[in-house]
Amino acid sequence: MKIGVLTFHRCINYGSYWQARCLVDGLRTMGHEAVLLDHACPRVDRAEWRCALRPTLPQRSSATDRRAYRRKVRRFFRAFAALPLSPAFKLEDARTLPECDAVVVGSDEVWNLSHPWYGGCALFYGEGIRDRTLVSYAASFGHHDVSQGLDRQWSERLRRFQRIAVRDEASRRAVHDATGRDPQLVLDPCLAFPPARRPQAWAAGYLAVYGHGFSPAFIDATQRWARQRGLPVVSIGYRNDWADVQWLDAGPHEYATFIARAEAVVTNFFHGCVFALRNDKPFVCEGSWYRAVKLRCLLAQVGDERRLLDAGATQADCDRLLDAPPGIAVKRCIERQREVSHRYLARALAA
Repeated sequence: MKIGVLTFHRCINYGSYWQARCLVDGLRTMGHEAVLLDHACPRVDRAEWRCALRPTLPQRSSATDRRAYRRKVRRFFRAFAALPLSPAFKLEDARTLPECDAVVVGSDEVWNLSHPWYGGCALFYGEGIRDRTLVSYAASFGHHDVSQGLDRQWSERLRRFQRIAVRDEASRRAVHDATGRDPQLVLDPCLAFPPARRPQAWAAGYLAVYGHGFSPAFIDATQRWARQRGLPVVSIGYRNDWADVQWLDAGPHEYATFIARAEAVVTNFFHGCVFALRNDKPFVCEGSWYRAVKLRCLLAQVGDERRLLDAGATQADCDRLLDAPPGIAVKRCIERQREVSHRYLARALAA
């Protein structure tokens, strides 16, 4: 089939890039002619680029950091140019959508109605997509509060999907409440179709930090672990003043190899956990107002909830987790769910 993947593929974000790349590559390994539907919107572009140049607000970035973030953005632009893309079309007008047999919406938080610039975009709910197979894969509502249910217009749009798969339990419940259907829970594409490892670009032997806005207690515990083992703390993509090294201008491919070479990972980002799991790396994470739900659901899905540290966690808890990789039980859980994810896509896209 000729398949168009509709997702957030131009975000200056390592996870967004890789989930898009892995899903389209995975569909191609299944024998489909898959491309990323290259939606264009100047408003979205401006918002994305502004955020990329000042990603740790309210903390202001120095002139030196802004130059590094610009280099990071340029590396992302080069990576975007190498993606399998459809002809560009207007995000706000589904009539300009390139021709394809099927549209796969997701992964990422494509149904997050509270997203600062994509929120409320009806295209990701299938609006205007006619006369072609419409399914979702690993879609999520992100941090949007769906406890009160979805408005009727959004629920009706979800009912138009022939098949629905989500990546977290919170989204599964939201779809069930909105449509009466029980969607399939599947793996994020970075776990379902993990990227091939590239030549290593960073010397081994460091604690990898991915994210920003960590709590003082979390910082202290992870710093202590690294100091006791003689490891430098290296922050990728975002400034963390408590780290020994700042690698702010890394592109998406450098990020993937960086996590693969780390001794352990500390993060408060969803794809920090995903790539630690992908590489069987010891890791700990803490929640934030934006990502706590996603992290809890991911770790529950793979059976490793202990790695999400709360306010009551001790130094011993942190040390024990950073000394030990997820292990065979988690790996087997991921392998089982990978089979479920592949089987879902095969059935959803069956001619």
